[in-house]
Amino acid sequence: MIVTVTLNPSLDRAVEVYSLTRGEVIRAATAHLDPGGKGVNVSRALLANGVPSVAVLPSGGDEGNQLIRLLKAEGVDVLAVSISGRTRSNITLAEPDGTVTKINEPGPAMCRAEFDEVIDRVLARASGADWVVLCGSVPPGLPADAYAQLCRKLRAAGVRVAVDTSGPALREAALAGATLLKPNRDELADVVGTPLKDLGDVIDAAQRLRAWGASTVVASLGADGAVLVDAEGVRTGTCPVARPRSTVGAGDALLAGFLAAGAQGAVALAEGLAWGAAAVSLPGSRMPGPADLFRHDVTIHP
Repeated sequence: MIVTVTLNPSLDRAVEVYSLTRGEVIRAATAHLDPGGKGVNVSRALLANGVPSVAVLPSGGDEGNQLIRLLKAEGVDVLAVSISGRTRSNITLAEPDGTVTKINEPGPAMCRAEFDEVIDRVLARASGADWVVLCGSVPPGLPADAYAQLCRKLRAAGVRVAVDTSGPALREAALAGATLLKPNRDELADVVGTPLKDLGDVIDAAQRLRAWGASTVVASLGADGAVLVDAEGVRTGTCPVARPRSTVGAGDALLAGFLAAGAQGAVALAEGLAWGAAAVSLPGSRMPGPADLFRHDVTIHP
């Protein structure tokens, strides 16, 4: 069983448009409303493929109630912590050529007492879990090391921890000894403070995160696939998508597939790539199920 923690979840409304022109009235081709947030998406992807998961998240206002209803409708086991703020809403505009424009709200502030309740809930559910996955942005009101604080408590309890976040929170998670980090290319470049011009730069940056304390790094590179760097060495892989529809949640699906396949080696990387590519081929932030996966399209390079 895999526990996910999303400190800044959202309602994600994805709208497909024929073209995006500023200042014009634009008629939508389709629209989807999905539960959102990185950890939420990881749980949704896992459950869509028969892997047990529970999603821990704060919830506030009518939006929070709607988020919980949407998750329960998908069969997600939700452990919600009530907060005084209002759960945020995000908008994604997708064009036919695969261009995606996102508008993300900052989310509600979380006080220390609310965060402590989240920590207590997570530690209680982590007993016996295969992984705890800490995902997404740190909400206003909490320090950059919020995920790192939780990571240290979980590691002390012998729990494997995966973290998918950005900025100072990503660095703090590495220093806290996260078992697995899953940055994308931009997040990796930002945390090491240097442009990543080629694959060698990506590998060097991932090794730097390992030097800080992380055991394994999986860097998602969009259409260029992903890189796995761990104690066994370096592996890269790709999985092309013939018709991209939305990149929202693709990295989350990749992380879910990697964890579901054992989180080690070429087999796990290939599964993660298959799940991530399948998510790109779906509208909005829909997560792929078994029928959406085309594993034969994956290529792994030593």
